[in-house]
Formats: sequence, structure tokens, C-alpha cells
Amino acid sequence: MSGIEKLLEVMRSLRDPDTGCPWDVAQDFSTIAPYTIEEAYEVADAIEREDFDELRSELGDLLFQVVFYTQMASERGYFDFEDVAQGIAEKLTRRHPHVFGSAEERAVGQIDGSWEEIKERERAENGDESALAGVAKALPALKRAQKLGKRASRMGFDWPDTAGVNQKIHEELDELDVAIGTRDTGHIEDELGDVLFAVVNLARHLDIDPEKALTGSNYKFERRFRAMEADMAAAGLDIRKLSLEELDQHWRKAKQRVG
Repeated sequence: MSGIEKLLEVMRSLRDPDTGCPWDVAQDFSTIAPYTIEEAYEVADAIEREDFDELRSELGDLLFQVVFYTQMASERGYFDFEDVAQGIAEKLTRRHPHVFGSAEERAVGQIDGSWEEIKERERAENGDESALAGVAKALPALKRAQKLGKRASRMGFDWPDTAGVNQKIHEELDELDVAIGTRDTGHIEDELGDVLFAVVNLARHLDIDPEKALTGSNYKFERRFRAMEADMAAAGLDIRKLSLEELDQHWRKAKQRVG
């Protein structure tokens, strides 16, 4: 029995209403979805740390999520694991004509933009011809903003250069200042969202992944803050009792020490 066959059998046993695990039996698509997102992040974390033993384990956890969904779908007669595997195989074949297509298509090779053109045709066949169709609402907000901006850009709806985006950011910051003056939380949230959306578009124009950039800043802040805490502890200082001016001095020292 292959590994995937064994895994599918284990999943069927876990979901057996009579002899299975009560927790697994009680789950549905919506209750499992948060775990899937968490497992995907854990895969990314293992890759970031280059821990390949951990990556193997985390990929197994992620695969289990796929098997969980397909078992629940099979129970309802929607589809099964074989349908999912066959579907992605067909999709990849369709989207790589330079590898799997006719002799003429293979001879031409990969053409810039062909991947997106194929995806656009697929979306149109599914009944939604909008350039924004298929951008998942459950994506992290930064990633979704990046994808929405990219899709709109392909339709010509974009700033010609980074100067235009920079100007937009300053405009949005001015509008945020006005909103803060109103003390209207809903208005402030709306304008702050516009600032973030504009910043993501600047990242797109600079060909920088905003999620990766923010992750780097998070690591940098944590590294510096921990160094500052360590310096204060060594000096017998209580961080909560220092003034902002004193904290800023210690912060600058930590930056110089750890980068």
C-alpha cells in the first residue's frame, strides 16, 4: 500500500461515524479552514529556517488538510482525492503548452504573459469575466492588495511610475490626518486602509513583496527590542519606568549594536 493510500485509509477511519474520532467526525469545511492556513504558514516558516526535517513533517500536516477536505467532500458526493489530483494535473498541463502542447507550441517555448492569458480564459469559462475574478478573499490583506493592484494594472489602470504612487501615498496620508481630526473610528480605519493599499502598490511598482518586506521589518524590530531589553536588564533598569527620551537613547544603542 502506498503512502497516499494509507493516508486516505487513515482519514476514512478517523471520519467513520461509528468507530472514528469524535473530534474528526464533528468537523466540517469551515472549522478546518483555519488549521489549513496555520499549516501553510508553518510550512513557510520551516522553509525560512531551512529546517528540512521539519519541512517534511509540516508538508505532511498540510497534505493531511487536503485529505481531510476530500474525505468530507466524498462523503457528500462532491468529489474525492482522485478528482482533486486529476484536476490539478490537467490544469498544469493546460497552463504549460510550451511543455505539454503541440510540437509547434513546444518549439515556440514559453511566451511572456501566456500564463495569465490562459488563466483569464479559465475565469471567463467559469462565468466571471472581471479582471479581479478569482482573487481569494481569504488571502492575507497585503497579498490580496498586491494581487488586486497587479490585475488592475494589466488592464491599464495603474500609475505610470513610482512618482505617481508616492504622490498618492502623500494624498492618502493627508486624508488620514483629516480623518484623525474627526475622531470617527470608522472614517480613520477607512483612510488608514487606503494608505496601506497605496503603500502595497508602491511595493508592486518596485517589484518588492510587501509581505516579505514587512516580515523583515518585524524580525528587525524584534531583534532590536530584545537587545534593548537585555541591555536594560544588565544595567538593572526597568523599561516601564523610563521616559520616552531615555527609551529612545537605549533604542538607538541597540540599533547600533545589533543592526
